[in-house]
Amino acid sequence: MGIQTEIQWTDATWNPHHGCHKVSDGCKYCYMFRDKARYGKDGNVVQKSKTAFNDPLKWKEGKIIFTCSWSDFFIEEADAWRDEIWQIIRATPHHTYQILTKRPERISQCLPPDWGTGYENVWLGVTIENDKAIHRAKVLGQIPAKIRFISAEPLLEYIDFTSIYEEYDFHWIILGGESGNSTGKYRFRPCNEIWLYKMIGDCKRHKVAVFLKQLGTHLAKSFGLNDRHGATKAEWKKSLRVQEFPIKSKKIKQIKTKNHEN
Repeated sequence: MGIQTEIQWTDATWNPHHGCHKVSDGCKYCYMFRDKARYGKDGNVVQKSKTAFNDPLKWKEGKIIFTCSWSDFFIEEADAWRDEIWQIIRATPHHTYQILTKRPERISQCLPPDWGTGYENVWLGVTIENDKAIHRAKVLGQIPAKIRFISAEPLLEYIDFTSIYEEYDFHWIILGGESGNSTGKYRFRPCNEIWLYKMIGDCKRHKVAVFLKQLGTHLAKSFGLNDRHGATKAEWKKSLRVQEFPIKSKKIKQIKTKNHEN
């Protein structure tokens, strides 16, 4: 956790608090509970970080930051210190914060008084792993934000977001198959290649940026990939190598600059 991360769609992770509670199918094999268990800790205990809380204040170079990768930004236990978190976000406009939640029903009551139409440096997203969770997009779609996004990871079935894209303003979706083990407590569920193709096609038709993060362990095994997570883009079929960012993303600006220089 921290200034370096292997997550392809962000620059850094920041966990002002950690610990969470499982609320839906996507949580079943959550990596946070697995990693906490390795250190002999209970992932259900939500607590303010003693070492990382002020990290963004120390990072002078602007970064895109996945916020609360080991928790949920809007989890109820974090209400006690969330005002402090918003204060840090306001004090660091050079960073962009990606806030992802499975609790969109709590967003409105947890936004700061000066939120208005959204902070320029905050993206709001919801995790949607299957059709049962699609209501999260409908809730987020009614909340003002400069960038709204969906993380369909772990993707457990094909999800038709057509009505969401047509009714609400979403800018980005992350796709990813589940990674895990064939035996033991933390396994993986299959991701179908056809789901990925269909969902990428849906995004293209509705002009929603799409980022395929990984194929997941099932497809990695099926295709005989070296990367057990199926996260190495060079191993994928060319038609699946889609890793876009929303238009307002700093990374898009950097990519365009580099392309122009070349």
